[in-house]
Amino acid sequence: MSLPPTGVRWTIGDVDPLGFEALRLSIWGAWRIFGERGAYVVYVNSMGIDEARSRTGDLPDGVAWRPAGGLPGFLEAHLDGAMAEGVAWKLAPLRAFPDRFELSLDNDCIMWDLPEAMHAWLSEAEPRCLIAADVTLAHGTFADLTRPEPRNTGIRGLPPGHDLAKALLAVLERHPVPLRSELDEQGLQVVALDLGRPAHVVSTADVTICSPFWPQTPELGQVGAHFVGLNTRNLPWNWYDRPARECVVENWERHRPQLYARVGLPLPAGLRSGHP
Repeated sequence: MSLPPTGVRWTIGDVDPLGFEALRLSIWGAWRIFGERGAYVVYVNSMGIDEARSRTGDLPDGVAWRPAGGLPGFLEAHLDGAMAEGVAWKLAPLRAFPDRFELSLDNDCIMWDLPEAMHAWLSEAEPRCLIAADVTLAHGTFADLTRPEPRNTGIRGLPPGHDLAKALLAVLERHPVPLRSELDEQGLQVVALDLGRPAHVVSTADVTICSPFWPQTPELGQVGAHFVGLNTRNLPWNWYDRPARECVVENWERHRPQLYARVGLPLPAGLRSGHP
């Protein structure tokens, strides 16, 4: 399949060092898929761009780094005071590549080939949006406004020319509530991406929600994995009498060699012992 012009974007803040390692692998995985015909940008919040680049490490030529910003006023007006500093970074700005197919990936979402749904998204005569499946419903106050199937915005795709602002505003006019949590932010996007025609959904068989905590799965998918929880420095709870953070790190380290191989990178010498 000859891929149309595609832009890939990520958002990163001051997360755990493993989150930056994951970002590096995510970028190289996207490069493996889209190559030199793709366009790539990382938006940085809550830290300096130079520091974020340094923590991420070597990347393909042509990856742009920009400060996050440009949240539309109508969306800022719906941010709850408690969430104003943490919500909606994925939407700042709304579009990075308005004239291309635009793929937004969480920094801890790593793919090495196209999921089946993404093939359809890029080849459809009348393109629509794309989103990832999830294993638990996490749509916040917007859960009753859309399909019952759980989805998440770790993968989000927009076709060229898609007016995301118009779609988000239409949802908020229908359901004018404050965004009090990341679940509300996610639910807003899930509903907005389904307007008109339901979005294509990347299956959890293709890209797993990769975590040691049921109902998530600790295995890689056919073409990718989303390592939820990897960015968090501290998880203040236990899983079967073990610190949850310890379980997350162990799951990551178990997959690390295969992840490097899948995106076409050698495993760095300092990581071959299985420790960061």
